[in-house]
Amino acid sequence: MGVRREGREAAIQFLYQRDLGGGAGVSDLEDFYAFRGLSPSARRFCQGLVSGVIEHSGEVDVALREHTQNYELDRLSAVDRNILRLAIHEMLFCDDIPPIVSINEAIDIAKKYGTEESGRFVNGVLDKIKTTLSRPERTPAAKGSEQGSDESEDPAE
Repeated sequence: MGVRREGREAAIQFLYQRDLGGGAGVSDLEDFYAFRGLSPSARRFCQGLVSGVIEHSGEVDVALREHTQNYELDRLSAVDRNILRLAIHEMLFCDDIPPIVSINEAIDIAKKYGTEESGRFVNGVLDKIKTTLSRPERTPAAKGSEQGSDESEDPAE
């Protein structure tokens, strides 16, 4: 599994735990890492994602509500809700990650951790959000970022 996939899965697991357990913060990540185990590179990526989702939670949830009009956020499965939050954060605030990569990663993770319908549901919501973006969907907006591009990731890491 690649470093970024490992970091994304860990971030979603932490956000899920936070969502159900009453609001753990970034300061609680060290305990989470000790329990879960994560490479240093994946930890850095995970921490950036978790920090970003928490920091931009208002904007992320507004976008999520707008594109799931027939659902209340608390009625979505906690797994799907947190996968969507992470992907929406990446699409809106991580210019170095192409939106199509965020969508594909979210779908794969939803298929792995969600229900039989999660992959399609996540795809539908994120596809709607993609149409509202003002940046290219297949290329990073800013090259040479600290996090790097998913397209050049070595899957063996």
